[in-house]
Amino acid sequence: MNQPSKPFNIDKREVYEAYLQVRSNGGAAGVDGVTIEQFESDLKSNLYKIWNRMSSGSYFPPPVRAVSIPKKSGGQRILGVPTVADRVAQAVVKQLIEPALDAIFLADSYGYRPGKSVLDAVGVTRQRCWKYDWVLEFDIKGLFDNIDHELLLRAVRKHVTCAWALLYIERWLTAPMVQEDGTVIERSRGTRNRAW
Repeated sequence: MNQPSKPFNIDKREVYEAYLQVRSNGGAAGVDGVTIEQFESDLKSNLYKIWNRMSSGSYFPPPVRAVSIPKKSGGQRILGVPTVADRVAQAVVKQLIEPALDAIFLADSYGYRPGKSVLDAVGVTRQRCWKYDWVLEFDIKGLFDNIDHELLLRAVRKHVTCAWALLYIERWLTAPMVQEDGTVIERSRGTRNRAW
């Protein structure tokens, strides 16, 4: 008897490799309270669930846990901590889209890029400080908190054609955030509620 195929062709090996990446990065538990160690206690079943749901189109990300991080300039920055399982699912998509997207970035773009680090940016800055007599610095206040989802998705769709990757990126953008007091915040703008 033939089993019906899944709507999205995602290799189980890709899910396992995504898990290895998440494991190497470490990180805190999300809203479910499950640590990486607890996730690993039933690893085969947990990875199968992620693969099965992503392959069938039925994966919906859980809310992220809000965590306040102090800013150097004072005040707090709110970051969203996804569950371990959700970080694995995000890593599956990242593995697929990163090679094509990384190729279109400028060489001087260092944030969240493979093979580039803060130290690389500092090194280039140090070299250029000896070469030029001026420095230009700018910051877009609240960019990650206020970015328009439709504008972001339009840019992503220009470079990502994989239907399931687009589906899950959109779901991650709109996943709610749970504050420490249990209040659920729905999201229609911004990307701070995701840690990819």
